[in-house]
Amino acid sequence: MIDSKKILNITSPNEFEKNSIEIFNYQFQNNTIYREFCNLTGKNSSNIKSSSEIPFFPIQFFKTHKIVSSNQPIQKTFYSSGTTKDNLSKHHIIDLKLYEDCFLKIFMDFYGHPSKYNIIALLPTYFENKNSSLIYMVNHLIEKSKNRNSGFYLNDYKELKEKILYLEEGNKKTILFGVSYALLNLIEFHNFKLKKTTIIETGGMKGKRKELIKSELHKMLKIGFGVKNINSEYGMTELMSQAYSINNEKFKCPPWMKIYIRESEDPMNIKTDNKIGGINIIDLANYNSCSFIATDDLGKLDEDGNFEILGRLDNSDQRGCNLLID
Repeated sequence: MIDSKKILNITSPNEFEKNSIEIFNYQFQNNTIYREFCNLTGKNSSNIKSSSEIPFFPIQFFKTHKIVSSNQPIQKTFYSSGTTKDNLSKHHIIDLKLYEDCFLKIFMDFYGHPSKYNIIALLPTYFENKNSSLIYMVNHLIEKSKNRNSGFYLNDYKELKEKILYLEEGNKKTILFGVSYALLNLIEFHNFKLKKTTIIETGGMKGKRKELIKSELHKMLKIGFGVKNINSEYGMTELMSQAYSINNEKFKCPPWMKIYIRESEDPMNIKTDNKIGGINIIDLANYNSCSFIATDDLGKLDEDGNFEILGRLDNSDQRGCNLLID
C-alpha cells in the first residue's frame, strides 16, 4: 500500500525519485490499462531507473477508459467541463479525503489558511456542477474560510462588484477565484482599483471568448482590476494536485508533483533542451489512478523546475494514443 502521508510530506528530490519508482511499480501491477500501455512502449519494472524514464499516459485515455489502480470502491467521479456528457474525461476518486488533504495543503503552502481570507468564486456553484473537481476544491476552501462573506457568483456581475467593493473596505483580505472569460466579463462591467484582493485565474475561455496567451490575458486583467499582479491556478480533472503562479507567469509545483517537457506529439520522448514542448506531469498524490500523464498543454520549463503554459496542442492525436485502441 502507498502511504499518502509520506507522499504529501516529500521534501527532497531524492524522496521524489524513490517514491516515483515505487508508485510506478504499484501502478504497473494494479492498473491494467496503464500496464498494457507500458508493455507496448517496452517499459516495465525491470528497466525503469528514474522518473524521466517512466511512460507518460496520454490524457485522452481518461475519456475512453476507466483509469484506476485500486480495487477499493470509487467515492466520487469528477468530469471535465463540456457541453455534453459524451467524450468527457473522468477521474474516479478512491479516496476523497486524500484529494481534500492534497489541495488544502497546497493552498496553505502558497497562501496560508483559508480562514485568513474572504474567498469568493466567479464560477458555477457547487450545487450546479457537483462533478467538477475545481468547483469541489473551491467550495471546500470557502467552507474552510468559515466566513459569511465567502461564496459563489455566476453571472450576477452587479452583485459581485458590490461585494468586492464592500470587502475592500474591511480588514480581511479577499481571494477571487475565476475562470478567464468570466473575469474579463467582470472588468468590462466595472473597472476596479483593488488593494486587498488577490485575483486567481483558473484558465478557461470555454468557447465563450477568443483564446489569449497568458501574458496578454494578465495584462488585461491587471488593468481591469487595478492590480500589479495576477495569480493563476493550474489543475485538471485528471489530477489530484495543483500548481500556482504567484505574482508572475511561472507555475510552481508542490514537492510531490513534477513537470517534464516532451516532444509535442510523442509522450515518450522527453526534451532536455528547455525548449517549448508538450507538458508531462508526475502527480504522486494520484497513485489510485495514474500519476504519470502526458497532457495536451504546451509549455516551457526553467532550471528551477517552474513552468509556463504557452498554449494547447492541436487536435492531432499524440503518437502514444495509437498504442491502445478500444
